[in-house]
Amino acid sequence: MARGTMDAETRAARDDHGAIRLWLRMLATNRLVETRTRRMLQERYATTLPRFDLMAQLERAPHGLKMGELSKRMMVTGGNVTGITDMLEDEGLVERVADPGDRRAWVVRLTPAGRRAFTAMAQEHERWIVESFAELSGREMSTMAALLARLKTHVRSLEERDT
Repeated sequence: MARGTMDAETRAARDDHGAIRLWLRMLATNRLVETRTRRMLQERYATTLPRFDLMAQLERAPHGLKMGELSKRMMVTGGNVTGITDMLEDEGLVERVADPGDRRAWVVRLTPAGRRAFTAMAQEHERWIVESFAELSGREMSTMAALLARLKTHVRSLEERDT
């Protein structure tokens, strides 16, 4: 986003409720960090954030994951996971293997080449995120994380109450 470009936060009016202004600031900040991360993944690794996310899920599960579990963890449709998996499989970064416990299911796991590629990307990804938050002290990040955890718990309780 170019400097001076209007984002969600800059559209807020002074007389908007403080909660609205805070929500817009969180949204704008998240979008800036995510947009930069997406751009860096594309420039450095010719990949996308969803592909990185799928590989990250598999890196945390060395024996692999069923497609349905990947979809649940990534909070996307099965069709999205299938499309990403197909592309990564074509590139030799993941493989599908039969699930020994369920003949109808497949397990997806990183190949050795996929593990090496992900390790390189993950190291840089971490550096980009650390850079994005470098303006905050460790104490400020801890405080912000605690406040966001409290807010997250509250919003979850509202969601449970509403359903």
